[in-house]
Amino acid sequence: MVRSGRWCYHGAMISIYVETSFFSACVTDRSDPQSTVWRDTSRQWWQAHRRRFQLCISEEVIAELSAPGFNNGPAALRMLDGLNIAELSPEVQGLAKLLVKEKVMPGPSTSGDAIHVAAATVHAMDYLLSWNVKHLANINKRAHLARICLRIGMAPPQIVTPDLLWENADA
Repeated sequence: MVRSGRWCYHGAMISIYVETSFFSACVTDRSDPQSTVWRDTSRQWWQAHRRRFQLCISEEVIAELSAPGFNNGPAALRMLDGLNIAELSPEVQGLAKLLVKEKVMPGPSTSGDAIHVAAATVHAMDYLLSWNVKHLANINKRAHLARICLRIGMAPPQIVTPDLLWENADA
């Protein structure tokens, strides 16, 4: 059962909003080289590292993984058991609208990337974990997102791919 709550409480633990593309990578049956690397990396991260963090999703992740055309949705949805849900509050929706207006994220503002970034920001997540390197884990977006967040008095999450949140067990 996914734990629901207004906020993703994280206290002293590092908090991560896990975006849909991570779960998609974990369950993909594609065999092209990039998909294979992302699948293997994601599965290894999930097994070895997820317990070190406070993980959070939103209803948007659930909606995207539940979409009729999403391949392997049931397997991805099972991965959500025990994760906290960040509420898609009016504040999240307002920030998503601003992110689209300011061209930080593509539209629509009511779903997708804008909602993921807004939820992670409003809920003060340390990181947003994603394989979406076009619109999310994109170095060209960081400065623009930081400027918008600074202007409204919020700190943006660091948007990273799983390989950047890897800790060597021998270190």
